[in-house]
Amino acid sequence: MKLSARNVIKGKIKKVTVGLVNAEVIIELPGHTKIVSIISRESAKKLGLKKGLEAYAIIKSSNVIIGLD
Repeated sequence: MKLSARNVIKGKIKKVTVGLVNAEVIIELPGHTKIVSIISRESAKKLGLKKGLEAYAIIKSSNVIIGLD
């Protein structure tokens, strides 16, 4: 797999919640940090996403918002 995205993070699927149109996918990274993604229901089905599978969170964005408390 070749990608132009620079942020490719491997983890395990913790949970997949499928709705009428979209699916929420939670990937747990090493150190127990979680990344949540909303993808189409069809994409989740085509990829065969399910709890326990190893997967990659691939992040490509021109905007990253940083906040402080």
